Amino acid sequence: MRRQIIKVIDELINPAVAGHGGQVHFEDYVNGKVFIRFSGGCQGCSSSNATLKGGIDRLLREEFPEITEVVDVTDHGAGDNPYYS
Repeated sequence: MRRQIIKVIDELINPAVAGHGGQVHFEDYVNGKVFIRFSGGCQGCSSSNATLKGGIDRLLREEFPEITEVVDVTDHGAGDNPYYS
């Protein structure tokens, strides 16, 4: 399951967020929850929650019905240009 999730992130999600200078990293999959971390232009971005809920969560749950939640574990206050500081 983890490899399949990573493949979807690498092939479908990352090309879309790369246009904004961002990247999504798979952190873990536990009990139906996928844990991801944003980096680059997505770390600290004010639209990261919209990207998570409207794009990543929706896509992963459509591809894998056993996923119940996608959780952002990013420290949005860290980095060079954080939105949440």
